[in-house]
Amino acid sequence: MTARDAAEAEAFLAAHPEIRQIEAFLTDPSGVQRGKILRPEELAGAYRHGRPLPCSILSLDITGADVEETGLVWDEGDSDRDCRPVPGTLTLAPWLDTPTAQLVLTSYEKDGTPTDADPRHAVARIKAALEAAGLFPVVAIELEFYLVDREAMLAGRPRPPSGKTGFRQSQLQAYLLQDLEDFSPFLDEVYRGAEVMGLPARTLISEYAPGQFEIVLGHQTDALRAADDAVLFKRLVKGVAERHGYVATFMAKPYAAWSGSGMHVHASLADSAGSNLFAGEGEANSLLKFAIGGLLATMGESIAMFAPNANSYRRFRRNSYAPVGPAWGIDNRSVPVRVTAGPPASRHLEQRVAGADANPYIALATVLAGMLEGIEKQLDPGAPIIGNGYEQIEPSLPASWPDALAAAGASDFLPRRLGERFVEVYLAIKRAESERFFAEIPDLDYSLYLRLA
Repeated sequence: MTARDAAEAEAFLAAHPEIRQIEAFLTDPSGVQRGKILRPEELAGAYRHGRPLPCSILSLDITGADVEETGLVWDEGDSDRDCRPVPGTLTLAPWLDTPTAQLVLTSYEKDGTPTDADPRHAVARIKAALEAAGLFPVVAIELEFYLVDREAMLAGRPRPPSGKTGFRQSQLQAYLLQDLEDFSPFLDEVYRGAEVMGLPARTLISEYAPGQFEIVLGHQTDALRAADDAVLFKRLVKGVAERHGYVATFMAKPYAAWSGSGMHVHASLADSAGSNLFAGEGEANSLLKFAIGGLLATMGESIAMFAPNANSYRRFRRNSYAPVGPAWGIDNRSVPVRVTAGPPASRHLEQRVAGADANPYIALATVLAGMLEGIEKQLDPGAPIIGNGYEQIEPSLPASWPDALAAAGASDFLPRRLGERFVEVYLAIKRAESERFFAEIPDLDYSLYLRLA
């Protein structure tokens, strides 16, 4: 770390003498934040020397269980890694009663090289590859989430909560302003928290189900910062929801009858002067088309990165705003890759495949990698879909978790672009987690088969 980076800590504590603790964390491959709580007097040292965390922290599945197949547990003696602060991410955690700051960490080996299994470094790798080609990604991540009644969730039967009026919505009512008004105390606090944290929270939408919302994060010229924003935003939403007596979930499909929650990645490429290389009318831009071609060509083998859990695959249904096969269109939400409408200078693509449960670093790295693949190989995406894509696209994406993991395991693209060791660790975690999941006997099995089989 540089003296300038360390000065960030000193300036922050001088501006916030009330701070009593700092939550310092990294995001593991499953998308969970794990780390330590530091005292203010420890912060300067963390910037100067980093903080040690055991290497097994990057081997954990969604339950927090070690996955020995990663080689990051006993094979390494569970030795420490040097986790360093990410400059610009030291901010307040405004939802906590104890005055608290938070700080994003990223992991390095003892020789100073990036830890291969850290998902944040996967973004850094592909960002560096793009920039070496004179292509600078401009990115925004858009997240959908549900608010759930806390008591119902504790009882194992999630349902939408009631807002300030006491009314509990049970209808779809997409884009209903009244829903935004009913939940305004929660939503207002989210926006206030985002301002305090420096997050570019923008448009708010009541989505296509009771208790489902979307808040759009503004574009960032630093792709790593866009992924950091998404991680910090999810923490903010969950923390504020708890204060209001709700549970906020980014689970891909919490209700069978209602729409799933997606993570939409908006991306364009700029030149070194900041000019949008995707700008132009309609389909004329060849760079944009090649980027789309890469996303379509790599979509099947990448599904395991966009859909990391068993529940993720319940979202992929026809007429659901979630994909069933590779396709693209112009201002068309029935396809997984959408070229947005608007002024030609703002032209960008929206990749709509990932669920809200995906790790933002991994999802973004995979999208950028697909774009670069298409550009380098000049992959033609074919003609855009016009009209209802669900009536024209043949379902061809992996429809189950085991199938998606098998496709990713057979991929040449993923390890080549994201890092061989990173993909090896990620797939080891998800294979072990999948095996554990399918070894459990759910209540539905007893209901269907116990008496009649």
